[in-house]
Amino acid sequence: MKLFIAGHQGMVGSALVRRFAREPDVSLVVRPRCELELTNQAQVEAFFATEKPDAAIIAAAKVGGIHANNTYPADFIYDNLAVAANTVHSAFRHGVKRLLFLGSTCIYPKHAPQPMPEDCLLSGPLEPTNEAYAVAKIAGLKLCQYYRRQHGVLFHSAMPTNLYGPGDNYHPQNSHVLPALIRRFHEAREAGAAEVVAWGTGAPRREFLYVDDLADACAFLLCQANPPDWINVGLGTDVTIRELTETVAAATGFTGRIVWDATKPDGTPRKLVDSSRINVLGWRATTGLREGIARAYAAFLAEKAAGMLRT
Repeated sequence: MKLFIAGHQGMVGSALVRRFAREPDVSLVVRPRCELELTNQAQVEAFFATEKPDAAIIAAAKVGGIHANNTYPADFIYDNLAVAANTVHSAFRHGVKRLLFLGSTCIYPKHAPQPMPEDCLLSGPLEPTNEAYAVAKIAGLKLCQYYRRQHGVLFHSAMPTNLYGPGDNYHPQNSHVLPALIRRFHEAREAGAAEVVAWGTGAPRREFLYVDDLADACAFLLCQANPPDWINVGLGTDVTIRELTETVAAATGFTGRIVWDATKPDGTPRKLVDSSRINVLGWRATTGLREGIARAYAAFLAEKAAGMLRT
């Protein structure tokens, strides 16, 4: 199988490359952004016309945490809409037999039932702080669903929960909560700081999935003869942000005080996904949160030492 992984240099794409490199019957096709700009329709069309992959996983996206989503909503909706529309349409036009589009569980309503089932999509308002990103991901999901319905192509989607692991983005303002905490506590320990300020109240609950578990789930889904149009991929358990923060602090060796800044936004109160559909099919995550955080911190240290840390 000739498999195109879009976004192979990002955290998710790198995990997919690691996973599929182990498959002897898979030939990987990748392109760096300097050679293939996925928001450029002409470039994407020319790529698919030339390479004609058998399958594709669309892991490319403009991503960020609460601050980035809230500050740059136009960038988030435009770039992610363009990537979805260009890749799905060009894949269809050039005979791609199978396409897996990766979204996010932020597609579900802010006050969705917990755990969030796939069926609650579009049943209520989205979380305002990441609405732009969520709308673009919903559009990508629906593109796959409607191309499958109208044209009979096996295009489908996976909605992972919050991801972390090797290759994450550690920007101090624009990163997601877990990598931001890793960097903050590491630097505080290195500086001998007495305290670290954490955003919000610490009360919201979040679920976190180690990125290599997602890559394994993608390989599993590509083997399914008739997968759902979209399916949740999660760990199955969640923690409060306060518990997460304390766990990261311990993993980095920080022993000072943690001060909570309640003037900063908390975001969605809870975001645990119902992963029962993929569990029934036969897949479950294998990396627990404490183990995953320890592995993520080790990767952070290795990437920092090599000058390859994404910031």
